[in-house]
Amino acid sequence: MSLFPANPGAGARKRFGQHFLVDQQIIEDIVRCIGPAAGERIVEIGPGRGALTTALLRQGACVEAVEIDRDLVRELRRHFLDEARLTVHEGDALTFDFHGLVPPGERLRIVGNLPYNISTPLMLRLLKLGQGIKDMCFMLQKEVADRLIAHPGTSDYGRLAVMTQAFCEAAVVLQVPPTAFAPPPRVDSSVVMLRPHETPPCSFETLEKIVAEAFLHRRKMLRQTLGRRFSPEVLGSLGIPVTDRPENISVQQFIALATLAR
Repeated sequence: MSLFPANPGAGARKRFGQHFLVDQQIIEDIVRCIGPAAGERIVEIGPGRGALTTALLRQGACVEAVEIDRDLVRELRRHFLDEARLTVHEGDALTFDFHGLVPPGERLRIVGNLPYNISTPLMLRLLKLGQGIKDMCFMLQKEVADRLIAHPGTSDYGRLAVMTQAFCEAAVVLQVPPTAFAPPPRVDSSVVMLRPHETPPCSFETLEKIVAEAFLHRRKMLRQTLGRRFSPEVLGSLGIPVTDRPENISVQQFIALATLAR
């Protein structure tokens, strides 16, 4: 059983963006999307009161849970005291050493209900881990999930979309209403599956710099934002008019720019 009190939203801390998942059907649907094998190691970010943790353990998975709230860490360790397949780590996911959780050569499977207030920087940090990750399944604010899968020419298309789609296959697999949480957030949520490409298409650091520069002023033309990096001839060779704005440039064109950059 998970650690739900009579009032499951009691004790949720705003500074950690805590909204505890309580809908059992949604939990089962998420585990079905993850598909953990018996004995498989799963890294869970933000286990909260252990709802998803319990379901993963029930499937036979070995769970490495990373939780920042020391009170929840203490309760999780107490509640799962006799569960040898669970290790609870107290730490901040934005700085935690995820590679230290698996033996060399083993790739991470990462899951979690990501706090809304750190979801974007955390996503970018995890994307940077690249080939060390097999897949990721995250609950995100719907607005963030929409930005992950956005297409060029739309208002949601930006830095997060380019970086995600350059290095991963990304898909929304489940929509989740506020009523699935305690306390309920004021926004809808989505569950996304991310599978890193077998081979990185370019340097993560180089692409990140180019995309950041391009979208720093998203309404400006590329000749103003990337003109110092790339000549009109180089942009033209990739089918990119200098009068275009970054929201009109495809992921593949950004990758091509990163490949040409020095």
